[in-house]
Amino acid sequence: MTDSEPIVYVVDDDPSVSRALTRLLRSIGIEARAYASGEEFLSQVVPGAPGCVILDVCMPGINGLDVQSALARRAPDMSIVFVTAHGDVPMSVQAMKNGAVDFLSKPFRAADLLAAVRQALRKNAQARKTASKLAGLRARAAQLTPREREVMALVVKGKLNKQAGRELGITEKTVKAHRARVMRKMRADSLAELVRMSEKIRAQPG
Repeated sequence: MTDSEPIVYVVDDDPSVSRALTRLLRSIGIEARAYASGEEFLSQVVPGAPGCVILDVCMPGINGLDVQSALARRAPDMSIVFVTAHGDVPMSVQAMKNGAVDFLSKPFRAADLLAAVRQALRKNAQARKTASKLAGLRARAAQLTPREREVMALVVKGKLNKQAGRELGITEKTVKAHRARVMRKMRADSLAELVRMSEKIRAQPG
């Protein structure tokens, strides 16, 4: 996951619109790159890269909604601001339901677009931060031995050391030792924190 400056990707088949949008963004210090089609953009998108997409809905080839679906699989952290001259209510509802930050009809005010872009960049930064934390938790969990994982699973369910020992066929003292190693490897300061870590890993399986 990169820590470079965010980039706003402008995906629109109208060259005049792309030029105007990239100029606008660069005028306030935001790096922008233009793509003439959804296929061109998807061939170069980097998963985990900081930034967002200004995406036209109606384009030759795959349309904006199809690009949104592809991004959900390839780069789910990438936030999207839709722009269109041909949008309708069902289309905008579908886009927003699938996670778009905004849906602007052309012509739109520059201030509205910039506000949507800033919101999309904030959303992307938060998503990347969350993903980074989750990756860290998974990396720590991967260091656990099979027995430590078994002990952790029982401990977070509320089992006492004695109960966990009976279930695993080991002594209470051994469970206690495994539990201490689990806490150390997971960097958990309390049982409550270990439970929260376990829930996050289960909620977002890798």
